[in-house]
Amino acid sequence: MARYDDLPYRTCVGIMLINPDGLVFIGRRASGPEHVDQTHVWQMPQGGVDSGEDTWAAAKRELYEETNARSVEKLGEVPEWLTYDIPRTVAGRAWKGRFRGQKQKWYALRFTGKDSEINVASPAGHKPEFIDWRWEPMKNLPELIVPFKRPVYERVVKEFTRFAGK
Repeated sequence: MARYDDLPYRTCVGIMLINPDGLVFIGRRASGPEHVDQTHVWQMPQGGVDSGEDTWAAAKRELYEETNARSVEKLGEVPEWLTYDIPRTVAGRAWKGRFRGQKQKWYALRFTGKDSEINVASPAGHKPEFIDWRWEPMKNLPELIVPFKRPVYERVVKEFTRFAGK
């Protein structure tokens, strides 16, 4: 097994889904080794980029796979990749021990559908990643995420605050 410091970052996308009232979708994670406590179990949709896949296409696919939502408009993106390291204590269990964390391309999307379109219980025929969801004020997001992802969420909120207005 490679040393933790030598492991690469997993290439991913993150999606901030913003409703017309300026609130953000957050889902309560069903499980996963990177969720190290029961307090910080909420997160925005995110997921891996397939080989050869464009990050915008990956963002739309991941959003659909995790929430069933397709009624969206692209608002913006963070210009550079954002990274986080997972704790060494869980690195061997997350992603089969192949990555030290993730590098993520973040997108802001406006949700233009009805809340009934969102289905985290059986999204797009995939295994559910969330067991619950809600709309949350953007400023609250960093406090809801596991601490090691907090700097990424703080940056995403800073970048996308301009989209929270109606």
